[in-house]
Formats: sequence, structure tokens, C-alpha cells
Amino acid sequence: MSDSLRERWLRGIAFNAAAPADVLIRLLDEAAGEAGLLMCEGRDLPDAVIDAALRHPVEPIRRALARNLHVDPARLAPLASDPSGLVRAYLAGGIRLQPRWVRPLPHDILVTFLTAQDGGADGRVTEKDIVGELWSSRQVPPSFPRHTAGHDHPALRLYAAFQWQSLTAAQRNALLDDLDPEVRKAARESSWVLDPEAVEAKLPSIGPRNTWFVLGTCALSPAVVEQCFADDEVHPLARNRHTPTDALARLARHPDAEIRRLVATRPDLGPEAAELRQDPDEDVRMRARLQPSIRNWAEFQAVHRVVGHGLDCTCPITKPATEPSPDWYATCAASEEPMLRRVAASWPGLPAELVGTLALDDDEEVRIRLACHHPLAPPHLLLDVFVTRPAHRPHLLTLPAFPRTGTAHLIGHPDPEVRALAAADPTLTEPPLEDPDEAVRRAAAANPTLTPETLETLLTDLRTAEGAAANPSLPVPRMHALLDHCLNGATTPPSTARR
Repeated sequence: MSDSLRERWLRGIAFNAAAPADVLIRLLDEAAGEAGLLMCEGRDLPDAVIDAALRHPVEPIRRALARNLHVDPARLAPLASDPSGLVRAYLAGGIRLQPRWVRPLPHDILVTFLTAQDGGADGRVTEKDIVGELWSSRQVPPSFPRHTAGHDHPALRLYAAFQWQSLTAAQRNALLDDLDPEVRKAARESSWVLDPEAVEAKLPSIGPRNTWFVLGTCALSPAVVEQCFADDEVHPLARNRHTPTDALARLARHPDAEIRRLVATRPDLGPEAAELRQDPDEDVRMRARLQPSIRNWAEFQAVHRVVGHGLDCTCPITKPATEPSPDWYATCAASEEPMLRRVAASWPGLPAELVGTLALDDDEEVRIRLACHHPLAPPHLLLDVFVTRPAHRPHLLTLPAFPRTGTAHLIGHPDPEVRALAAADPTLTEPPLEDPDEAVRRAAAANPTLTPETLETLLTDLRTAEGAAANPSLPVPRMHALLDHCLNGATTPPSTARR
């Protein structure tokens, strides 16, 4: 048996959807090499396999499990206090290739990371390194600071103090009077962002790299605002929700159309909104037409996440700290403005009857957003978007409602990714085992309609061995026989072992 054939068998069994726990646990053996690591990171796993991986003595196994997208993150909680700091860092850092659906970590895991006194027994990373990984991973939900502002542990209140603008006024006042001196100090040091005079005083010492952020998020004094206009650096003012009303009026008449676009949908825009609906720039006019429907910052953010994005937008899908009301989304779904219908299609809580209506919308982006965001999007729509918009394929394949049958008519499609989908369809009478594309052959070899005799032939062919080993029709004793050869060097012929 060649090493190449062995590697293909191991990879195939690692991702065989019908492989039971006792088969998969054998792949945790170091002799399985990369296949075991790929399995721990790349697929859903039975509870017994998760338990075995969580307490596995080989650190790379636990590191791989820490990055698993398919396992309920609550099951990974023991890894947050793993003896290895690298395992902790892998869990804090999140998935290697971030999916579009951003999955937040459970609060208990976040609390473990933020209250840790060390970075693990191995000393290879510090607790600060691990928290740094956490901040950059997008796994902390935007609502988390408000949940920690009143926590019993001072480290959690300290974290909340540094997220000053995410807190309510009552929470800020409580932190300024906190019993813990470190928390009080952090609260005082953070409070400057909402004090216009303090911001003005601090700006000269901030440095050019952070100035843009401050001008775009903090409360600004009249002098700072005037300086922005004098320096023609008004772009951050257009985004800043603290920008004064008189400055907004000036921005709405700015000669740069991009500035006018940025302010056109703001909920605090005054009578200038009517002027912008007559703007010479078509995009400005469209955004200004939306403005009367935007009454608060939650609605503004919902529109902002959609407006200006195109058919192939693959931005992360996150749950915001605050959501507009269901009634507002329903109104958007019935709007004559395609952009507002796109916003409605992007909300996963939209009722089924409105989903059915938007699935037939004349606007292609409405249909695409519905397919990518809503759990009730009809399977035929998911398939249509998969075929026509390649940018969304990786995301669509992760959705539970994505159709795995009814694709046989696509077997002759010129795009090999589409043919690979069709090749795996269990209703297909003759899977294309001789297709020129490797991924299509692999999918065809994994088609459960193939007979045991055919599978035996495919297992000995380098072009199809991995797909055949991943075939859910492969008998479990046969999986064990292949593993005997791969892991133990069994001498029984692979075609008859443990049949």
C-alpha cells in the first residue's frame, strides 16, 4: 500500500458522515497524522469523540478541536482553562477561516479568559496574549460589555469600563463610584471620550494613527469641529453620532458626494434630508429617500450594514448589540425601496410569510441576502444563488437547509464546483467517476448509491480513494479494516479484512 493511498483513506474516513465514534476515535492516534487533526477541526463530532479529544494527551489534537466551527462552543469550555496556553489561545482566536456567521463564545468561556491569572502551565503565552487573540476574533458579542458592567468579579467590570460608549448612563455612573480602585480609575480614564473639552485637550497627544478613530467616535467640541472643516478632514464627522446639528447641515451640502452619502441616512439629520432627495448624485438621492424610515441608531446601523454593498458582499454576519423592532423590519419588507427590502431580507427573524414574498422579489440582491441570512429561505433559492453567485458558495454549503438532492440536472454544468455538488446527489443514477476534475471525482466516489463492489475498486484508485473512504455506504467493519492497515500495518488484504 502506497503512502498516498494510506493518506487518502485516512482523510476519507475522517470525514465520512456515517463513521461511528469508535472509528473516529481511532483517528486520534498520532499514527493518523494530519487526518486526525483535520477531523478535529473540520467536522461535527459525536460526543464520545469530543470527550476523547478534550482530554487527549497530544496538544495538537486539543488545539485543532479548539478551532472547530461545527461543535457547540459550550462543549469546548474545558479548553479555556487547558494546561496549554496555546490551546487556550487557539480557542480565543477562533476559526482559522472565519465563517460569515460569526459565532460568539458563551459567557462562561469569556469570563474564564478575562479573569485568568496566567496563560497556562506551559508558559508559552500570557493571559494578556490570549485576551488579545479574543479581541481580534469577533467572538465577543457587542452586548457583552453591558452584561459585565455589574459583574461580581472586578476584572469583568474593568473590561466594561474600557468599553465606555457601549454602556448605559447608569452603568457608567456606577463604575465611576465602583468599590474597586482599579475599576474607578479605568472608568475615569475612559470617560473622556464623551467629554468634548477633554477630547479637545487630548487630541494633540493621541497621534495621527488614532486621531481618525477619535474624530469618528468621540464627543467633539465646536473648536475641534471647526478645525476638521478647516483641514478638510470631515469624513469622520459624517460617521460620528455625536456630530452637532449645525455641522451636519454643513456636511449635507459638502461638495464631496461621498460625504453627502454618509450623512444622508442619519436619523438626526434635519431639513437637509429633503434637499438631499434632490441631490445631483443618484446614490445620495437613494439614501436620502431611506432617511424618513430611519428613526434611531439601531435602524441606521441595520441600513448601514446593507447600503453600499453589492451582490457578492461576504461581510461577516453578526448579531448587533441592539436590534430594530420586528414591525420596522416588516415595514421594510413591504417598502417600494429595494434597499429597505434588502435590509429586511438580512434579518433572520423575518416571519415566514414575508420570507416567501421576498424569495420572489424582482431585486436579485434581495433574494441573495435572503438566501444567505434567513434560516427559512427556500432550498430552491439557496441552490439558485449557489449556481449563479460563486462568492457565496462556501457560506451556503454550511446552511442546514441547503439542498443535497434535486441537483442531478446540473451534472453537465461547465463549473466544476457545481458539478461536484451534483455528483454527490444520492438520486443520481450514474455518478461521474471519470470527470476530469478531481473534486468532482471525489464527490462522485462518495455518492452513497455506489455498490460495495464498485467502492472496492475505487478504494484502490488514487483518483477516487479518498471519496470512496468517505462514502457513507462503506460498511463500518470495512472502515476498521482500512484503519488497521493505515495505523497498525495489518497484513490481511485490505479487500477482505474485517468484512
